Amino acid sequence: TKVETPDDPMIEELEEAIAEAIAEADDELMEKFFAGEEFTEEERFRGFEEGVAAGIIAPVYCGDSVTLRGIEMLLHEFKKIFPSAEEVASEVATDADGKEVKLTCTEDEPLAAYVFKTVADPFVGKLSYVKVVSGVLTSTSAVTNSRTGNPERLGKLVLMHGKNQENVETVGAGDICAITKLADAETGDTLCDPKRVVSCAKTEFPYACYRMAMYPKGKTDDSKIAGALAKIMEEDATVAYENNAETKQQILAGLGEQHLDVVCSKLKAKFGVELGLEKPRVPYRETIRKKVKVQGKHKKQSGGHGQYGDVWIEFEPTESEEMVFEEAVFGGSVPRNFFPAVEKGLREACKVGMLAGYPMVGVLGRLVDGSYHPVDSNDMSFQMAARLAYKAGIPQAGPAILEPIGALKVIVPDDHTGDIIGDVNKRRGRVLGMNPVEGEDGYSEVEAEVPMSEMHDFTTSLRSSTQGRGSFTFVFDHYEELRDEGLKQAVIEEAKQWMTEEKE
Repeated sequence: TKVETPDDPMIEELEEAIAEAIAEADDELMEKFFAGEEFTEEERFRGFEEGVAAGIIAPVYCGDSVTLRGIEMLLHEFKKIFPSAEEVASEVATDADGKEVKLTCTEDEPLAAYVFKTVADPFVGKLSYVKVVSGVLTSTSAVTNSRTGNPERLGKLVLMHGKNQENVETVGAGDICAITKLADAETGDTLCDPKRVVSCAKTEFPYACYRMAMYPKGKTDDSKIAGALAKIMEEDATVAYENNAETKQQILAGLGEQHLDVVCSKLKAKFGVELGLEKPRVPYRETIRKKVKVQGKHKKQSGGHGQYGDVWIEFEPTESEEMVFEEAVFGGSVPRNFFPAVEKGLREACKVGMLAGYPMVGVLGRLVDGSYHPVDSNDMSFQMAARLAYKAGIPQAGPAILEPIGALKVIVPDDHTGDIIGDVNKRRGRVLGMNPVEGEDGYSEVEAEVPMSEMHDFTTSLRSSTQGRGSFTFVFDHYEELRDEGLKQAVIEEAKQWMTEEKE
């Protein structure tokens, strides 16, 4: 409101700027402003309220936190100028049929409360923070979880004051509280009146792009790690976990190096689980480049029935992502009932490549000839013969290492695209294109294909080069032959080393 002020040119300029901002919020006030007429107190408040609601005006207030001077004026302005929750806090939800339902932020509406945060505490238990979008929430309210469709039993309702909790009986529309011991509710769930089951829009969390292999530092059993991680992931939706059976590592993913350090600190402080982090292994593959024909013969005599299996197999490259088996035997040199045994022997053998021990893909094994013994031949003998043929033939067929290639999409400010393209090239990547981002002026999306082995620290590099303004997604796309001999030898040596460690 206008008050008596000393004659000061700066104050006059500020008053003029305020009057102009108020006028922009309303056509009627704009006409009065151009006419040179002063606004009444009611018109000032009306203009402020409309301007703040529209985002045209951003009021700045002065105060003193020590003497609390200016607090009463701030609260008065809040009530007088700022729009109420009923006016601006309404949300659009969806019902079971996918139809839109408008939720008005008033206590007269049926209950709808959104779970926006979950805290897992080993002593206090699970705390679910909720915002009451509409209606009134009480500790005795009958509520349904719209995600599961099941009723939820509510614990105590508490208002959080730092670490202190204040028990309350009711929480009205627009307020925030925490609920203790909600069994099935997760972050992003909507708790609602059973008579009106609706789902509020879920928060979209960033992609967990920084991956590290974790290992226990102490004598911690796996069940304790899994349980603690489950609670952390319930609390932080940007944390991901997987057990990679191929590399035999447990992978912990987050938004960056600092994020995973915080996760590890929480695990130690809250649950007594101490983890170490290391660079994850890359799931390479092996293949062949030439066609060969080899014999695999297994013959063993040790009293009584012996073992005899004899096969001739052609190995050649194929486009398939796994081993393909064919048979082209003429004249009954190998009985048909032994074909499955030959195939099984080849498939088992292809699980371990001849260069570095990675799975073999893109191989066609064709059984073309062989021989058998009417007494000593059996399934096991032909499985062994197939494995011997594999061990003899693959080293002659031009074995090669295949490395996984990922599809990279990076969104960065236009003035940083050159830095990103240079970084991608350093990582042996191929830039496929660059396009402007719709709805975000000044940003471009760079698309590229990059070997997964080179992307371990890309998150840190991107954050550093763009001051945290860049984002990216990176997912596996396909395999390509690793042609660099130096890198190829490094991969082989590394694989031999960790396989030796596994045996120990």
